[in-house]
Amino acid sequence: MPWSPDQYLRFQEQRFAPFADLLPLVKVRPGLRAIDLGCGTGELTRQLADALPEGDVLGIDSSAEMLERAQAQARPGLQFARGDLRELTGTWDLIFSHAVIQWVPDHETLIPDLLDCLNPGGQLVIQLPSNHTHLNHLIMLATAQEEPFRSALGGWTRQIPVLTIDHYAELLYANGGRDLTVFEKAYPHVMPDSDAIAEWSRGTALIPYLERLPEELREPMMQRYREQLRARYPQTPVFYGFRRILFAATRP
Repeated sequence: MPWSPDQYLRFQEQRFAPFADLLPLVKVRPGLRAIDLGCGTGELTRQLADALPEGDVLGIDSSAEMLERAQAQARPGLQFARGDLRELTGTWDLIFSHAVIQWVPDHETLIPDLLDCLNPGGQLVIQLPSNHTHLNHLIMLATAQEEPFRSALGGWTRQIPVLTIDHYAELLYANGGRDLTVFEKAYPHVMPDSDAIAEWSRGTALIPYLERLPEELREPMMQRYREQLRARYPQTPVFYGFRRILFAATRP
């Protein structure tokens, strides 16, 4: 099931908010060779490129649908291509990623691999959601365990690879990262109602579940998920605190 840029961007303001905290972690200097892992629809990659004087920036994503939208942002010094961050090669002055490595397993291996792709003096700057213990995710897991969804999914549930902030700090340092910044922040989103949280999840966290279900069970699962969210969040509007981890490390 392909990613939908329109569904993802329904909550653009909220999804893009952490970029304002992530970009200042970049040590800007002229002529950086940079890559944005998981560039999505490209708007934030363009902002990154605009902040890097004389930089050469490549945005990669595994979604053809997202990249098609991103091409409108291309300009001299900013290009987009299809790619898998797990197969990253070459060396870079800046490896940047905004809300994508949560989809990649085994961060104990991934983080050292990314650090190895930095030039001396290069920097790794990453943001990822850490909201997987929030009630809406627990409801998602519970829904997936109900029938007929459990049988259709073969009992599958997504394993979240996200580590704690102290674990990321230790991992970065143990693998040569220095001048570390590692923190977690809760972003306060006010949603019109619980259905909006369901639509938020439909654009990201629910995709692996929906794509594994036969088409005739996708909307029934969404409806059951909405019902449970409505029961837990009957008020309007709904406060939705969304936790994210941000970190930066430099390779000496």
